Amino acid sequence: MDADVIIIGGGLAGLVACNELVRAGRRVALVDQESEANLGGQAFWSLGGLFLVDTPMQRRLGVKDSVELAWQDWQGSAQWDRLSGPHPEDEWAQQWGRAYVEFAAGEKRAWLREQGVRFTPLVGWAERGDGRAGGHGNSVPRFHVPWGTGTGVSEPFADKAREAALAGSVRFYFRHRVDGLTYDDGTVTGVRGSVLAPDASPRGVSSNRDVVAEFELRAQAVVIASGGIGGDHGQVRRWWPERLGTPPRKMVTGVPQHVDGRMLDIADQSGVRLVNRDRMWHYTEGIQNWDPVWPDHAIRILPGPSSLWFDALGRRLPSPGLPGYDTLGTLRLLRATPDLQQYDHSWFILNQRIIEKEFALSGSEQNPDITNRDLKLLLRTRLGHAASGPIEAFKEHGADFVVADNLADLVRGMNALTDQPLLDYAQLKRQIGERDAEIRNPYSKDIQVAGIRNSRRYLGDRLFRTVKPHRILDPTAGPLIAVRLHVVTRKSLGGIQTNLSGQALGRGGSPIAGLYAAGEAAGFGGGGAHGYNALEGTFLGGCIFTGRTVGRTLATAL
Repeated sequence: MDADVIIIGGGLAGLVACNELVRAGRRVALVDQESEANLGGQAFWSLGGLFLVDTPMQRRLGVKDSVELAWQDWQGSAQWDRLSGPHPEDEWAQQWGRAYVEFAAGEKRAWLREQGVRFTPLVGWAERGDGRAGGHGNSVPRFHVPWGTGTGVSEPFADKAREAALAGSVRFYFRHRVDGLTYDDGTVTGVRGSVLAPDASPRGVSSNRDVVAEFELRAQAVVIASGGIGGDHGQVRRWWPERLGTPPRKMVTGVPQHVDGRMLDIADQSGVRLVNRDRMWHYTEGIQNWDPVWPDHAIRILPGPSSLWFDALGRRLPSPGLPGYDTLGTLRLLRATPDLQQYDHSWFILNQRIIEKEFALSGSEQNPDITNRDLKLLLRTRLGHAASGPIEAFKEHGADFVVADNLADLVRGMNALTDQPLLDYAQLKRQIGERDAEIRNPYSKDIQVAGIRNSRRYLGDRLFRTVKPHRILDPTAGPLIAVRLHVVTRKSLGGIQTNLSGQALGRGGSPIAGLYAAGEAAGFGGGGAHGYNALEGTFLGGCIFTGRTVGRTLATAL
């Protein structure tokens, strides 16, 4: 035996499982096709937000939350509907969803603190939903932002793995690409694959795929924690569901190129049961990174509620197509509306006053105040009267930004960014004017204006994320800004079906001896714990919960 357990993938789920095993005295072989520079995986690049329920941070901001309300929201969002037949696709997914909500309302925060994760006082209200109490969305703010952003979540576990490697409990096999699982009498006993040539590329940069040797490793158990498909647009298009319309001809990419889904297909070919592969999570607020790391590198805008959202033809999006409300509902509007399917973009229109208070960018590198744990910079950035440095840099250098002193010039600049001039000045002026007329009173029939006022009733949003209602065309709030938005690929919501111990199931629904799965590769638990929709802050949390579960299962079973 080369180790007690082989873990495929050095992302957050694999690292958490590794930590649990090392604490129990087990030897781990951690195998990853990328170099040591990429330890921590996608989590390193993320904003790091975590879904937590009924926390002291929420209570300080006046939020009343409970496990019952969170479970109501989770069920309304998941909408599990594949529960019939001998081996339902959602059978274990639903159980994992319930277990995760209880974890998020229970020991999750205290356990993370024990691991070295610390939280800012910020609690965001992400994914506000489709407007139904029992439907998709968070009834209250639950998006807790850690100090260090994604690095503040991934690096404590990466550091533990590095320390364990120095002590001899962990052996890293970087640049080792798994090409297959090995079985003995129906039990998974190891992996085989290709050794890739050394590559000194920085974190996230595409590396070579030159094979220089072959390898084989053996252990008592194997954990697949290899992530999803977001870096491979071919895979995204392959599994794109009809319910979301047609995939865009051009998408931008929210994860490094090595997030390619290879291991999912290898598992499938090895008899592992994969479910819900048509469920996925892609954002509609992507912008091209003016300083890219990987091919088609995109950054997602985390918008406050005040920007106006228009389709490619200049029509204001109806509910649920409001900034920050319903990710997949908006994606469906843009991709399933017949006369929009030929266009790959939409537009935000806002002004300087809105961008200063409401725009945030997803990603550790786009939030230096939180990533560098700089409280003074955070307060100056989030409470100040100017947009952050990264946002101003995008406004100046980004290919998708248009800035103008008046609407006519703004529309001309927007039309210059598309192959054909699709936008009509008079149509846009009318729609913006109609919205601006709703601002004069503290109530409104405009659902977005009502949402803005609702948002400002939450102290956290009033302080950090929602500007005082005002007219978009107010000259004192200018200049005007337009942002061209693209679909940005991100997460797989389906994957390897697992039971509540993290054991991978075969096509017949029974556990495969010696094989486990965690993180995105397992659909964040059970092959689809999120169902059709996510509540945000649940991806890194799902990696943590499934990795911890698998690690603890194996620590006692071996």
